[in-house]
Amino acid sequence: MSLKTTIFAALALTCSSVSIAQAQTVNIYSTRQADLIEPVLDAFTEQTGISTRVLFLKKGLVDRVVAEGAGSPADVLLTTDIGGLINFVNEGVTQAVSSPVIDANIPARFRDDEQQWFALTVRGRVVYASVDRVEQDSITYEELADPKWKGRICTRSGQHGYNIALFASIIDELGEEAATAWLEGLRDNLARKPEGNDRAQAKGIYSGECDLGIGNTYYVGLMETNEKEPEQKEWRKSLKVLFPNNDDRGTHVNVSGMAMAKHAPNPDAAMALMEFLTTPEAQAIYAEQVFEYPVLEGATVSEIVASFGEIKPDDRDLNVVGNLRARASELVDIVGYNDGAR
Repeated sequence: MSLKTTIFAALALTCSSVSIAQAQTVNIYSTRQADLIEPVLDAFTEQTGISTRVLFLKKGLVDRVVAEGAGSPADVLLTTDIGGLINFVNEGVTQAVSSPVIDANIPARFRDDEQQWFALTVRGRVVYASVDRVEQDSITYEELADPKWKGRICTRSGQHGYNIALFASIIDELGEEAATAWLEGLRDNLARKPEGNDRAQAKGIYSGECDLGIGNTYYVGLMETNEKEPEQKEWRKSLKVLFPNNDDRGTHVNVSGMAMAKHAPNPDAAMALMEFLTTPEAQAIYAEQVFEYPVLEGATVSEIVASFGEIKPDDRDLNVVGNLRARASELVDIVGYNDGAR
């Protein structure tokens, strides 16, 4: 089944007449690559007869929708982090959705109070630790600022959205003054200036450049199954996944999620897709494909993700985290995080 738009004709026979109905198409604007969502969209089309069209935009999705205005063809918006979801709302490109199905399937903490956005999957912002050079099997975020890790930690840019969300959660947990001190401590423990993506931190552990890295859980699955770049399998073998604060408040999590576009031209079809994405079938397919945790309680977790160990997500209000992102970004610059250790 292809993601290309297909027009379906359904012949409905009645005792007196034959009517022809054209099945709808859902137009999806997504910051997640089309091939990662294709399996779950194919399952939706097979079940409903509603076809899908995906526009992938790594950057500029909101700007595109704003520029298109009331004539935008977008029905459903998909993104990969809480910052993107809140940005959708702040830019006025979403509408509230009332659905008993969605409310029943998605826990309240993983949906907007005003029903403007809904999480679909969860990933932890975890610590990658060398299997050879790190003996401990548990850690806290606070410990990352301990001088015992000086010169031993690698991260990507402090300004990247995944780190900004983590730093925002630290501000919410510790308060701004203590969070600033923590960020300075983490900075001073860096083995190098922040660079690369999350997989680059795993590579740094493999090469011996650092002993700890900060990364998302799903990158571990992507490395473990990467047939095109098999060297990444070796990077993965060199590390173990530690879930920070799993023994107390829980590990910081981020979400991928969805919203209905404000001017959705096909709202009924959009609603059908959004409800489908919260079902056990869709949650299992989607989570398996992207190596993330389903938001639906009891939905199947992929074997690879389960092998990382059990995650205890913190119960922090994601709206609070999202709203603290701007201040977290300012603190990154204030402490000179991207300049590396002092």
